[in-house]
Amino acid sequence: MNTVIHWFRADLRLTDNAALTRAAHAADRLIPVFIHPPAQRTAWGFERVGPHRRHFLATALADLDAQLRAAGSGLVELHGDPVERLADLVRHTGATGIVCEAIPAPEEETQLAQLRAAGISVETHWQSTLLDPSTLPFSDANLPDVFTAFRQKVEGAGIQPPAPIPAPTRLPPLPDGLSPGDTRTPAPPPPANPRSAFPYALPAFHGGASAGRAHLAQYLARGLPHSYKATRNRLAGVDDSSKFSPWLAIGALSARQIHAGLKDFEVRRGASDGTYWLWFELLWRDHFRLLHRKHGRRLYRAGGLSDSTPPPPHDDDAFARWQAGRTGHSLIDAGMRELAATGYLSNRMRQIVASYLIHDLACDWRAGAAWFEAQLVDFDVCSNQGNWLYISGRGTDPRGGRRFNPDKQAAEHDPDDAYQTRWSAP
Repeated sequence: MNTVIHWFRADLRLTDNAALTRAAHAADRLIPVFIHPPAQRTAWGFERVGPHRRHFLATALADLDAQLRAAGSGLVELHGDPVERLADLVRHTGATGIVCEAIPAPEEETQLAQLRAAGISVETHWQSTLLDPSTLPFSDANLPDVFTAFRQKVEGAGIQPPAPIPAPTRLPPLPDGLSPGDTRTPAPPPPANPRSAFPYALPAFHGGASAGRAHLAQYLARGLPHSYKATRNRLAGVDDSSKFSPWLAIGALSARQIHAGLKDFEVRRGASDGTYWLWFELLWRDHFRLLHRKHGRRLYRAGGLSDSTPPPPHDDDAFARWQAGRTGHSLIDAGMRELAATGYLSNRMRQIVASYLIHDLACDWRAGAAWFEAQLVDFDVCSNQGNWLYISGRGTDPRGGRRFNPDKQAAEHDPDDAYQTRWSAP
């Protein structure tokens, strides 16, 4: 009997999961596993994963386990250092190897290198982008660093993403003596907050692939893609933006599933600026991932891609006030209170508060990136790092960084102070 481990990372779905499909085809016995790493604290002293992310992940894993059981398998959840736990699992079960998705970030690549150094076979599949890198009109090394040039080349070449891979209808069983769900630790939800623009306490916004597919279906059925471009910069509405990002971040939905739904929508209801802009945003997401393939660990240096920029300054007291929503600027404080209370923040507010931390408070962009990692239900390592670098001027922004004037932003995006009033208190 050939036993294969499928290591779920940020691909918590059965549909459009090339790594899972490959593992299932290669195995007589399949072990779908998710590893909960030990609790960690950042260099700035706070927990690396906060309660909002923990709860959203817990609901996603419960949904994934249900899908796997329906296909004749089940999810094994383990706790501890991923390399150590996977090595133990290989020894205990006699597995011939591990199959998983490729994640082009330093920590994730280090884990693969350590497993291989221990003599364990690890097969990776690239599956998180909309576009297949092998179809692009440039190599990784020649990827345009500036998004506009990247988009123009992709669109000029007429490149389209492949169709999503169907979910396996049946999966090989678990090895004898191994049971799914034995070590699951429920993550109690933080208190529900009725002001949230992403109310994940409601079943419709749970973290699983089932909820993600249902959300995509209702978003399309209600015709919301047509209004996306006009409403995407609003600060508080559930329907103002697509809200696909939380499911994309954990891989409960793939970019190709969303794209396939949008193309069908355009056939039935017509294309528009809104449907194009959703494609545009998915390309941004791809670009951040491809930048990781090109630049790797350079994106995690204090200076980012700049070899001449001095290390960023930092003010611990100012950073603490920013975290707590006590900077004294009403719009900034409203955004930071929303983030802490709900684990979500609109894209516009993310840019505004990030700019304020870097350019007004003169704090280290890496501290802000770490705080977003801890708080956001839709934390995505490539997009988070790319966006903070972009705002700080240490990434690929051709204008050398972006400073958002918070007074101007408040006047444009919250002229009646509705958002600031909404979040005037935690």
